[in-house]
Amino acid sequence: MPEPNIIYDLNPVTHITAGVIGKPGKRTFYLQGRQGATLVTLLSEKEQISALARGIDELLERLESGTRSIQVNATQMELSQPVEPIFRIGQLGIGYDAEQSLIVLVAYELPEEENPDQINVVRLWATRDQMRALARHAAGIVAGGRPICVLCGRPIDPEGHFCPKRNGHGDHAPLT
Repeated sequence: MPEPNIIYDLNPVTHITAGVIGKPGKRTFYLQGRQGATLVTLLSEKEQISALARGIDELLERLESGTRSIQVNATQMELSQPVEPIFRIGQLGIGYDAEQSLIVLVAYELPEEENPDQINVVRLWATRDQMRALARHAAGIVAGGRPICVLCGRPIDPEGHFCPKRNGHGDHAPLT
C-alpha cells in the first residue's frame, strides 16, 4: 500500500462545500474546503458526492438521537473562486473525533500511473452542522442532473435516449 502524504489538514475548516460546473450530462463535480485564506479544491465523481452525502447522513444518525433539519442557503454553499483542483479523488472516508467533536473527511488522491507509490491526502475537519449542510447541498446537486429512465436506469438526455429495455425498438425513448 502506498504511503499517504497529507498535503492539507484543515482543522477546522471555515467552509466546506460540494459543487458542480457545467450542464447536466457534462457536469464536473468538486469538493472544496477553506480554512482562512487556504482554499483546497478536489475533483470528484458524481457517485462519490452522492455516497458522501449518504455517508454523512448515516454517521450523523449514529451520533445523534433523532434527526435535525437544517436550512441550506445555496448562495453560501457555492464554490469559491478560483476552482483549481489539486487532484482527482480516488477514495473518500469519514470519521468522528469525539475529543474535538468534529467530523473528519479524508480524501485520497486517485493514484497516478507515473508515481503509484505516493498518494496525496487532504483532511477536512468540520462541525456536525457544517457536514449536515454539506450532505443536504450535495444531495441536491446530484439530484439536479439528468432524469433517470425508469425502465433501464440510465440518464435521459434532453433529446431522449436509447433504452435497451424497450425490446430494442425505436431510436430514443421520449423525454417525459
